[in-house]
Amino acid sequence: MANAVPSRLGLNTPNGVAGSDNNELFLKLWSGEVLTTFNANTVMKERTRTRKITNGKSYQFPAIGKIDAEYHTAGSEITGSSVDHSEIVITIDDLLISHSFISNIDEAKNHYSVRSEYSKQMGQALAQTFDRNVLSLAAANVLTPPTKTLADMDTSEAVSLGGVTTSTALLAAFYTAAEKLDAKNVASEGRFAIVPPAIYYKLVQDDKILNRDFVQGNGDYSDGKVLRVAGIEIVKSNNMAIDHTAASRVPNLAKYDVDASDLNALILTPQAIGCVQLMDVASEAEYDIRRQGTLMVSKMAVGHGILRPECMIGITAT
Repeated sequence: MANAVPSRLGLNTPNGVAGSDNNELFLKLWSGEVLTTFNANTVMKERTRTRKITNGKSYQFPAIGKIDAEYHTAGSEITGSSVDHSEIVITIDDLLISHSFISNIDEAKNHYSVRSEYSKQMGQALAQTFDRNVLSLAAANVLTPPTKTLADMDTSEAVSLGGVTTSTALLAAFYTAAEKLDAKNVASEGRFAIVPPAIYYKLVQDDKILNRDFVQGNGDYSDGKVLRVAGIEIVKSNNMAIDHTAASRVPNLAKYDVDASDLNALILTPQAIGCVQLMDVASEAEYDIRRQGTLMVSKMAVGHGILRPECMIGITAT
């Protein structure tokens, strides 16, 4: 009786030439699951100004000041206006990783596969850290506005609710924030607000938002959804209104230290924050014969920084 000739589903056979690794093709699927989960769980990735670099430790964003207008006196020479210039440098953070190790004996005894779930959890861990870092950076900026990069650049600021966090007070604060952005000539397109779930559901229950814009479909009470307030897209995130100081923060990176537990909303535009990406989300898996198991690692290397502080308004409880 002849032996069967199995088709190894994980074996890479380009041009009919087989390699030696029966798992080579499987790893790509696992990596794809990590990337898909990361993208699905990140609310800030598509809401920042991102630049990809292939090498180096930082990226320079040019900062250009404003140009004034003036009336021309007949016969006088036009010589041009002086424009302030500076730079904003965003440095890549340390390599961010999420990892797990699966022992051969444990996997053999287990009656269900854990690798797919592990890959999702690792992708979510990277996504949550990415969002927390971006939001913490923005929160620190609106709570304590730093020195301006250019003299004619506007600053971020916060609107206080004075301890009254009713939906009526929140709506009024959103309109105040929109007014402040208008006063700074910040474009109305692309404005969004990140709010914690408690604030989101307060807004959902306010009939002023849903009924007044019922024709446009601004939300649904039964589905627990609200789309916009004062032309600002509302986005819910558990990474808002948290204490992200060294004592409670994991992983540990001092540049993102801030206690933002008093912050009820962050209103931004995509121009507010820059992200420099040296290494996109990637995954590796390797069998370790010495430890009789498989080590799986998901990783990324990015850095974040404030580009245009005037594009950010915070709403604080007190």
